[in-house]
Amino acid sequence: MKNEIKIFSPATVANVSCGFDVLGFALDTVGDEMTIRKVSQKGVKIAKITNQNLPLNVTKNVAGVAALALLAETNVEFGFEIEINKRIKPGSGIGSSAASSAGAVWAINELLGKPFNKTELVRFAMEGEKLASGVTHADNVAPALFGGFTLIRSYKPLDIIKIPTPKDLIATVIHPLIEIKTSDARKMLSDSVTLKNATKQWANVGGLISGLYTNDYDLIGRSLQDYVAEPFRSKLIPGYKDVKQSCFDMGALGCGISGSGPSIFALSKGEKTALKVAEAMKIVYSNVGIAYDLHISKVNNKGIKILDTI
Repeated sequence: MKNEIKIFSPATVANVSCGFDVLGFALDTVGDEMTIRKVSQKGVKIAKITNQNLPLNVTKNVAGVAALALLAETNVEFGFEIEINKRIKPGSGIGSSAASSAGAVWAINELLGKPFNKTELVRFAMEGEKLASGVTHADNVAPALFGGFTLIRSYKPLDIIKIPTPKDLIATVIHPLIEIKTSDARKMLSDSVTLKNATKQWANVGGLISGLYTNDYDLIGRSLQDYVAEPFRSKLIPGYKDVKQSCFDMGALGCGISGSGPSIFALSKGEKTALKVAEAMKIVYSNVGIAYDLHISKVNNKGIKILDTI
């Protein structure tokens, strides 16, 4: 049995416009790298974090909290040490806390011989999300663990469905370097949704799922509309309307807020269009005068990946 494992835990795009708190997909070109090893002392230790100033205190770190939730349901007589090379900026809207939470429980499960299934791992990882945002949502941790697109059909009981991904679907994600906390973005939302808007949102979720199953790119594009969160959260993101319009001008299928923002995602058919979309996004933020990170990525159908084992 392995004693140490190094993994890549992907960034994720949550909500995917129409699927607030229930839809997400994993990226392939950006994510955390984590090393988890068995140690003789019981419990969990966060030994090292590079690239970001995050707490080493296990109960204040999302990876630590998720790992403790998993270990609470085992009888192991040893513990685990976690190192995180934090390559996703906190508050970016592409699943920073989810990558660490999901990566910790996935790697520990591997080192224990896989006693838990992926749905159970989502349940543990959600405890990290609760620490980060105050809410135990799964639309980031589920795609990180399952890969590809995931639908959380139910939270109680937890029921997660992996959705097929059309092979030419490419994501472009721009992260304007401002921070929006998930907890703050949730406060922007209305406590109620009109029946008219709810009906539109339900229809778009159904359309998006159908489009993903049938490789209908036009249907995917028509369904990427958000009547619930975007009208409120877009106010927090400078240049959002201009970015969205420029993405459509360059042929993107759709464009929306990634998670709680400030990252903005676009989906395109083919890399050529995705590159044009990236250039258009860059122009908008160069004009706005805000620095940014930019990612172009296929949808990561595998999710978390092993980089090395000992």
